[in-house]
Amino acid sequence: MLDKTYDAKAVEPRIAKAWEETNAFAAGAGSQPGAESFAIVIPPPNVTGSLHMGHALNNTLQDIMVRFERMRGRNVLWQPGMDHAGIATQMVVERRLAERQIHRRDLTREEFIDKVWEWKAESGGMIFNQLKRLGASCDWSRERFTMDEGLSQAVLEVFVTLYKEGLIYKDKRLVNWDPKLLTAISDLEVEQVELDGNLWHFRYPVEGKSYDPLDPSSYITVATTRPETMLGDTGVAVHPDDERYAGLVGKHAVLPIVGRRIAIVADEYSDPEKGTGAVKITPAHDFNDFEVGKRHGLALVNVLNIDATINIKDNDDFLDGVEKTSQREAVWERLHGLDRFEARKLVVQLMEEGGFLEKIEPHRHMVPHGDRGGVPIEPFLTYQWYVDAATLAKPAIAAVREGRTNFVPKNWEKTYFEWMENIQPWCVSRQLWWGHQIPAWYGPDGHVFVAKTEKEALDDAVEYYLALEGPWKAWVEEKLENFEPGDILTRDEDVLDTWFSSALWPFSTLGWPEKTKELETYYQTDVLVTGFDIIFFWVARMMMMGLHFMKEEPFHTVYVHALVRDKHGAKMSKSKGNVIDPLELIDEYGADALRFTLAIMAAQGRDVKLDPARVAGYRNFGTKLWNATRFAEMNGVKRDPAFRPEDAKLTVNRWALTELTRATAEITAGITGFRFNEASAAAYRFVWNLVCDWYVELLKPVFAGDDEAAKAESRAAMAHVLDEIFKLLHPMMPFMTEELWAQTAGEGAPRETLLCHAAWPTPDFEDSEAAAEINWLVDLVSGIRSVRSEMNVPPSATAPLVLVGANSATRERAARHDPAIRRLARISEVGFAEAAPKGSAQIVAGEATACLPLGDLIDLKAEAARLEKELAKNADEVARIEKKLGNPQFVAKAAPEVVESEREKLDELREARARLGEALARLREAG
Repeated sequence: MLDKTYDAKAVEPRIAKAWEETNAFAAGAGSQPGAESFAIVIPPPNVTGSLHMGHALNNTLQDIMVRFERMRGRNVLWQPGMDHAGIATQMVVERRLAERQIHRRDLTREEFIDKVWEWKAESGGMIFNQLKRLGASCDWSRERFTMDEGLSQAVLEVFVTLYKEGLIYKDKRLVNWDPKLLTAISDLEVEQVELDGNLWHFRYPVEGKSYDPLDPSSYITVATTRPETMLGDTGVAVHPDDERYAGLVGKHAVLPIVGRRIAIVADEYSDPEKGTGAVKITPAHDFNDFEVGKRHGLALVNVLNIDATINIKDNDDFLDGVEKTSQREAVWERLHGLDRFEARKLVVQLMEEGGFLEKIEPHRHMVPHGDRGGVPIEPFLTYQWYVDAATLAKPAIAAVREGRTNFVPKNWEKTYFEWMENIQPWCVSRQLWWGHQIPAWYGPDGHVFVAKTEKEALDDAVEYYLALEGPWKAWVEEKLENFEPGDILTRDEDVLDTWFSSALWPFSTLGWPEKTKELETYYQTDVLVTGFDIIFFWVARMMMMGLHFMKEEPFHTVYVHALVRDKHGAKMSKSKGNVIDPLELIDEYGADALRFTLAIMAAQGRDVKLDPARVAGYRNFGTKLWNATRFAEMNGVKRDPAFRPEDAKLTVNRWALTELTRATAEITAGITGFRFNEASAAAYRFVWNLVCDWYVELLKPVFAGDDEAAKAESRAAMAHVLDEIFKLLHPMMPFMTEELWAQTAGEGAPRETLLCHAAWPTPDFEDSEAAAEINWLVDLVSGIRSVRSEMNVPPSATAPLVLVGANSATRERAARHDPAIRRLARISEVGFAEAAPKGSAQIVAGEATACLPLGDLIDLKAEAARLEKELAKNADEVARIEKKLGNPQFVAKAAPEVVESEREKLDELREARARLGEALARLREAG
């Protein structure tokens, strides 16, 4: 016997244990030999991570597809794994060491790496247990880690191969540099922070003219938010069409404080409408300036150290072409070694003292910060390793253009193309210790040797130097006589960008470069489920690497889900205090309730606005199913292996079985079409509205009656419908459905399989006449109930029902279902007429009109007055919100979520107005 209530806290761990003990989610579990494969690779969470709402949505959607395809008999693999998260993990371990007053540099690299592995064994990967609590049905026995030996071999293979093909190289370019962590970081690790700052307007004297602050022809004014970088200026750009500066193009300005001659160039990067129309160009400290500098051959002058202190005193690039004077050197002495922000103050002071500061304007602007270090990043000129992304991108672009890989929703293809078609070289080196160390070794002359092992690199180096003849040959021969490791080669200290190893994820996790059975079976994988924010960083790179090394796209579909926001539509953030913890929701409402909420709200292209009250509501949905199953159990409903839908005789059962077929088709189409909200909504309508409400109600008289044949059929039919419901809901609500599946097996009749391995429903029973008849009854009773509610008819009062213009078929239906109509709609009698009785509310019922004479039950005039008052109140509120939304200043200045919230309120008010209007019209007709 089912417990009176469903206890998620007790049931979920027990079900999870049963799945684990039976290895229910192993690759291929539940499938027949030769079954078509279906594979998904999990977007690997960081080893430092914990479950957040984005993970919950992402993994719920994956799990729905995986459980669905497993039940459809496919050979399923959901490949789990974690990312080593270079910067994040190194920071965690460094903080732990700092608590014991140990700095990373106090240890050798090997000792530090050992500490990281110790931390991973103790605390890393906590998120996997959290994903299991969510119900994720991965093949946990195949868990991979980007620093595993096998995946590390794949990384080596790819790096060395690309290097030999000329697609990996070392170059000096600008990177995002974190002055706190002292490493290059990716664009994804940069967050834009809006800050109050200033716009400083500086006058740069024009060469050959006597500088006079009162004579605009003697200088050109530029504006900057970073005065300290002016020390590295090598040009000023003006727009080619800007007539104000036409006479200055091709001339030079003289950089104050420094004395460097800097070219005045014409370039469309300069916006004549912005600032002064003249832009200082610092190619070594700004990404846009770097490109301008390349176009005009401007020098690259880096004036910062790696910790963002000023480096000019003995800097050859800074001093090149600059005439030293004692006055200038004294100024440089003051600036050298200062922190960038201290230098900013001093530069402004010096410019003001020299008469070169024109004005200072308050300026609120976006400042890029490192998301881990938390300090403003610097575009920094440094030697790094790069991948020729432009070459690798071409096949990946073609794969999407030609439809071999499709984005869902399709509009994300535009984002993909825009980035891929303008892709820059991919910086893959990081100045860290934790990660895949770059397999490059340097000889004493700086020559680089790239190989999978140090021995291979050494062999290459010996061959190279012996072939040179002369001093290098003799040097190597001498070293080889008393050889010690490191005598000839020094290894590159940098590690690879985390995205490099994760770019190989769809094939490295399957055993590549070995030709494994898993690789043959599951590559190409099927669907990638991801957020839009990593289309560039992960999706595009997997496409590039998969096509290059496997000669096939890594997946045929990329499903891009939206963000999970708070109930007001605001992005969740710790600073706002609106972060919702999925684990807390699971604790309170159960995993099924959270999963179903996320699924039914996951409309394509629309952010999920999560209100915990919605989770509570969908817990009630589960409770409704639980109670309906208990009702069935208490009325003797049991599985009948001999039951066949086509043998059912009762109209109500044939209706339920027909609606089951229709719901199954809707749910199946929703999941296969990545319309998870539609699949969930179809399940909700069928389970709650049709089965738990109407089917249960319509069977009550059958179970209470004396017709044993009708009872037996209804018990078997209801058991069949419930079994199919458990299957249909399983992908969304796996724990409760698995429990109900087991609990309703019947004494001495255990299930042949766990529900997760049961066959997906494929009903084809259809009785359109039975469905039309019962749906007519449902619509009629629902309409009567709605009118009674709108008109404030007392619940205890019964009213007569008059069907006007009913044909013979409707009269027969009304006669057959007379008891149900009376009981369910609080009707005293059912009659027929050719004209509507005076004082009645009217409802369309097929070709007939259902009339409820209400004059004796309510005060029609008083009720009309109440509705008119509600309509007036509604109109005032609509006018207020329309006025607010019609104010351009409100729309421009208010937070987007606030504007959206007001629009939603307006929609709700308009819907309410329509309902009130219909009710009032009915009352007036009745009067």
